[in-house]
Order: sequence, then structure tokens, then C-alpha cells
Amino acid sequence: MWRGGKASFAGRRVLVTGAARGIGAALVRRLHDRGARVALAGLEPDGLAAVARECGGAPWRECDVGDGAAVTAAVDELAEALGGLDVVVANAGIARQWSVLHGDPSVLATTLRVNTLGVCHTIQAAAKHVAHPGGYVLAVSSLAAAVHLPLLGAYSASKAAVEALGDTARLELTPSGARAGVAYFAELATDMTTRGFDTKAAAAFFGARGTLSPVTPLTVAIDALERGIRGRAARICAPRWAWPVLLARMPVQRAIALRVRGPRMREALAIAETEDVAFTTEQPG
Repeated sequence: MWRGGKASFAGRRVLVTGAARGIGAALVRRLHDRGARVALAGLEPDGLAAVARECGGAPWRECDVGDGAAVTAAVDELAEALGGLDVVVANAGIARQWSVLHGDPSVLATTLRVNTLGVCHTIQAAAKHVAHPGGYVLAVSSLAAAVHLPLLGAYSASKAAVEALGDTARLELTPSGARAGVAYFAELATDMTTRGFDTKAAAAFFGARGTLSPVTPLTVAIDALERGIRGRAARICAPRWAWPVLLARMPVQRAIALRVRGPRMREALAIAETEDVAFTTEQPG
């Protein structure tokens, strides 16, 4: 168990994907402040470079997590720059409004490529580096893995698969002494939430707030991540009220099913059928 306090991550070598902004950038800053030696990977070079400068000139690589060969090369290079790895956080992800009934299947394919295959590529590339006592891999899923909302079918499917990958990695890493965890968050104050829920269809269904629950400050999630990574936790969840939702996923899903009966759902689906929205992170090509 690592010690707590300001230098609780002193000397620990940590790689975070999707580190240009949002959860990834905030986590890198926090762990650097706690004494970790950090490395960053992601799609947005300007953002990565800026965060890296804030973290003492940390090494970073531009990397599309949907490209397995690129992920392996980036992880190997960053591991070499740090002299090995103790923690890898597979955080990179995207979201986009999508209806199972009439949405373009390419949206689902792209979401799975980034969110699910991206986590798989990251875990596979990191495995040889973290497969030691004290090693830890964290797959960032979502409360959407457990509770499935209308118009978020692609995102929910991808994050449910991430949960399964993280749980399986935990079992397979056991002989090495390393551990794996899965992180679940409700709507956080990040660009992903703003971009993902800022649609006419979401407003029609969820109301003026645009989200199912109040948006949680990002620092709440980063506090949970710091505690969970320090203890190499199997589950990290924020905010606190999300824990019972995660554990009671079946009755909660039933409650949501009752809510969608009525004109709001019909209106939201009608809007979504013609509304053109973008992914929360622009994708190559």
C-alpha cells in the first residue's frame, strides 16, 4: 500500500491516455503534484504539450488509441522515457448522441473503436510493463456501463465492454502481482459532458439541464481516482451517490424504462433522427 500525503506517489511512473483535457489532464496534474513521474498520450498535440509543460516537461506522444500498433509504439516509448511503468490509466474516450433505432451504425463502430478497442490496445501494450508487484491498470468506464439511457446506446455499449475488459484483466494479471481496476463516473463537469449532452434531442428529453443528474465537479472524480489508484482499487466510483446506483443497476434500469414512457421520448427521438452532432473529440479521417 502506498503512503498518503503530498508525496504519496513519489517516484511512481504513471501513463495516462486521453490526457490533453478533461479527466486525463486533471489526473496527470494531480499525480504530478503528488510526486509521480507522469507520461501523457492522446490525440490533441497542443493540449498534450501544454499539460506536459505544467508537469515539469513530462514526456508525451500523440496517439490514436484505436490504432493498436500506434498505441504499442507510444506506450513502449513512454515506458522507456520513464524507466518503466507502475500505473497505466486507459482513459481516452469519446461520446456522441446515437439512436439504436435509426442511428448511423458507423457512429457505433467509431465509438467502439476508440472506447473499447482503445482500452484493449492500451491494456495489451501496457501489460508487459505493469506486470509486477505494485503494478496497476485502470480502465475508465462510466456509470453508463450499468445504467443505459436513450440516445446513448453507442456510448453505453462501449463502456459496458470496457467494464468487462477491466474485470477480465484483473483476473489475468493476478499471477504477476499486478492489479486492475474499473472506474465509473456520472456526468462530470468536462468537455465530454458539455459536448455530449448539448443537443436539441437531449434538451427535449432531459429538460433544460440537459443531463439526467446534476453535473458533478471534476475535482470529485479526481479525488476518487487519487484514492483508488493509491490503493490499486478494483472499483472507483464518483460521486458517492453513484455507488448504490452501480450496485442496484437492474432496478434503476427499470425506473428509467418507466420514465421514458410519454411524449418526451417521442420528441427526443424525432429530433435525434435529423440532428447532426459531432463526436466529443474529433477523430482522424
